[in-house]
Amino acid sequence: MILGVILLLMGIVFSLQGANVITGSSLMSGNSTYIYVGIVVALIGLILLALSTRLGRGPTPATAVPS
Repeated sequence: MILGVILLLMGIVFSLQGANVITGSSLMSGNSTYIYVGIVVALIGLILLALSTRLGRGPTPATAVPS
């Protein structure tokens, strides 16, 4: 889950730097390649978040084995 959040935030920052909304990096700022890289990284982060929440829930009451 932590990795998903980190990747999501990195993807957002990459996209905003590529769109020249956030400045500070002479390499990334205004470079449209980083918009697309950021979108892909953010999507991977979202997928990891979705998987971690689905897999981390544990057994549901209907499938739990009684003690």
